[in-house]
Amino acid sequence: MAVEVGEQAPEFDLEEAYDRPRVRLADFRGRSNVLLVFHPWAFTAVCEEEALDLQENLDSFRHANTEIVFVSCDSSAARQAWRRRLGVEFTFASDFWQHGAAARAYGVFDERTGAPVRGTFLIDTSGTVIWTLVKTSERRTEMVPESLGALEERA
Repeated sequence: MAVEVGEQAPEFDLEEAYDRPRVRLADFRGRSNVLLVFHPWAFTAVCEEEALDLQENLDSFRHANTEIVFVSCDSSAARQAWRRRLGVEFTFASDFWQHGAAARAYGVFDERTGAPVRGTFLIDTSGTVIWTLVKTSERRTEMVPESLGALEERA
C-alpha cells in the first residue's frame, strides 16, 4: 500500500551520479519541500512528457520552496544521459541499487515489471506527506496543478 497523506515520509537514499553526493530526504528536512516523483522508465514517451511538464513549471515549484526529485530504477548513468537530452534542471535520481528500495518504501514498486508505478509524493519540510497521487497506468496530467495547489493551500 502506498504512503498516505499525513504519514511521515520514509527516508530515501538515491544516487544522482557516481561523482555527486547522494540524494537523501534528510538533506531536505527543515530546508525545503520535496516533490518525489516515481516513474517506470527513462527514455519513454509518457515519462518524458511528465518530466517536461515539471520543467515547464519548475519556477513555480521553486517559488513554493519545493525541490523535485524524479526517480526510476534505471542506472544513474542512463538517468543523467536522459536528463541532459531533455535539458531539465531538477534532480534525476536512481533507485537502481538496492533495486527499487525507495519505491518499495513508498509502496509504488511493481514486482511484475521490476519498476515503480507512477507515484508522486509531496513532502513538507518536516518530512510529512501532504499530497499524493498514485496511478498504475496513465499519465499524471493532474500532477503539476494539484501539487502546486496543495503548496498554495499551506502557504
